[in-house]
Amino acid sequence: MSELNNRPRRTQSRVWLALAIGYAAIFGTILVFAYQGRLPGFLTQNDKLAHVILYAIATFIGHRVFNRRAIVLGSLSFPAFPFGFTLFTIAEELFQSLSPNRSLDAWDLIASFAGIGMGYGLAQVGRK
Repeated sequence: MSELNNRPRRTQSRVWLALAIGYAAIFGTILVFAYQGRLPGFLTQNDKLAHVILYAIATFIGHRVFNRRAIVLGSLSFPAFPFGFTLFTIAEELFQSLSPNRSLDAWDLIASFAGIGMGYGLAQVGRK
């Protein structure tokens, strides 16, 4: 009987995982195009908005795939995916300074952090 009760949860987990893999491919492709200087105009014209949206979606999906898990460091607790994605975001923004087609931009970082915060908040809304 417990096998039947777990079936919808496993199916839902697989759906989130499939969404995560698909979105990671899209996100990765955008990063590759950015480093090659081949981003489509609609992303470069609305750069800050694109950061907010792309990072919010990534965080929302990632936090759901990680089942809203947290990392505990001493007496502090951090949501696992948003914490790791924030570290990735900082490293990626710093790495841009080494690329001839990208530049280090504090406003991009702020927009990315805003997206991470929004994605985390939206993922927490449905929490039981």
